[in-house]
Amino acid sequence: MSIANWLYQTARSWPSNPAIHDGDVLLHDYAGLLQAVCDRAADLAARGIGAGDRVAIFARNAPDYIAALHAIWWLGAVTVPVNHKLHPREAEWILDHSGAALIYTDTGDLFPGRAELALGAPVPGGAPVTPPAPRDGSDLAWLFYTSGTTGRPKGVMLSHDNLVQASLSYATDVDRPQPGDHMLYAAPMSHGAGLYMFAQIRAAGAHLIPPSRGFDSAEIIALAESRGGLVMFAAPTMVKRLIALARETGWTGEGLRTIIYGGGPMYAADIDEALEQLGPRFVQIYGQGESPMTISYLSRDLVADTSHPNWRGRRASVGVAQAAVTLAILGPDDAPLPAGETGEICLKAPTVMQGYWQNPEASAETLRNGWLHTGDLGHLDGDGFLHLTDRSKDVIISGGTNIYPREVEEVLLRHPAVFEVAVVGEPEPEWGEQVVAFVVFVPGQSVDSAVLDRWCRDNIAAFKRPKRYEFPEALPKNSYGKVLKTDLRSQLKPR
Repeated sequence: MSIANWLYQTARSWPSNPAIHDGDVLLHDYAGLLQAVCDRAADLAARGIGAGDRVAIFARNAPDYIAALHAIWWLGAVTVPVNHKLHPREAEWILDHSGAALIYTDTGDLFPGRAELALGAPVPGGAPVTPPAPRDGSDLAWLFYTSGTTGRPKGVMLSHDNLVQASLSYATDVDRPQPGDHMLYAAPMSHGAGLYMFAQIRAAGAHLIPPSRGFDSAEIIALAESRGGLVMFAAPTMVKRLIALARETGWTGEGLRTIIYGGGPMYAADIDEALEQLGPRFVQIYGQGESPMTISYLSRDLVADTSHPNWRGRRASVGVAQAAVTLAILGPDDAPLPAGETGEICLKAPTVMQGYWQNPEASAETLRNGWLHTGDLGHLDGDGFLHLTDRSKDVIISGGTNIYPREVEEVLLRHPAVFEVAVVGEPEPEWGEQVVAFVVFVPGQSVDSAVLDRWCRDNIAAFKRPKRYEFPEALPKNSYGKVLKTDLRSQLKPR
């Protein structure tokens, strides 16, 4: 079954329900959204797009985003949602690797020589309203590129069944959609926030695109008060900013129903403050692109609970396994470890990806022995609550976004004055972590931080750039020549 069937069924059952809001302006009811999808699908078909083709979206959140996604699925094609914050050179690699036949962008003119459309450009209207092309549940639907630390980004293959199961897990465990809800997209729709649209569509609820097309605390408070029933996904840094303005203005959550937080560590003091200011409106989730948003959850009642003897420890966890998930902590031999012992977080579930696009070696490694190996370290307590011990492979999480050191290192190493470089994360109160680069120069050469910053601006996304540079004479290494990043991190601790 195609995941797009949910929109088709909802539009026929509840055609006059509000569907797409641009801020406070209603753009489409569900009948209008269905027509817009069919019009856009007809336009894509006229451009040669058909079943199995990959169509990328490299754009900010927009009122037309949901229609564009569904138009792709209407034809049996595959969506390739690309983080709009990436540098165009990085996005172009994804376009090549995925074999994207066409790409939607904000302006329609970023990639000369490619088939490209502006996401908001009008298309011919009046196309016949027909159901989406039939697909098997195992057919590829969503090809999401998640960076790794050992090379180029990997394309996570999610099937229609994967998306259905993830949506059912959302409605079962995370937050059951309610009449009058408005799903607000302040986080990128190319990532987890976009996956939450399916449960909202199934419930015939409204989707709200903020005028800023991103996160703005004052805007969110205003929309909560004007629209009501606001539900949103937010990285911990977003929650922290929202709470700061709420305290300043005296807002106590009127019009806000749920904030689902994840994508990075939420510090205990921050969630305590959020609960004090806004009350029990928070749900935590833990996932990754290979099983998106679906590994574990901490319900709003458990986040807010103070009655259990271990309520503080539970609040610091990432919750319990979601309904469809079998969760285990495995040792180096893939044998399960007992409660309290740290190992790799692994899972089996119908939400787990099919594998990595055109990368059988990485697929076999990540999905070995029937388990999805997350690469994250943690332990289960005696009640089955999952505690993250560390992010393996040196991933830096800044503002809820993963930054992979090797990507930054490879860019810096291309500078002619750079001999060696190591990139690590440094704790930062607002963003969680910030990027710090330790750079060793070629003997007899040197440049200042401003030069390296300009180099990075020209080659990688702005959010990946180091916020600080250190210039040691040499990098600490072990006897095998491996850089000791633990030693570098220790140098960043307060002295």
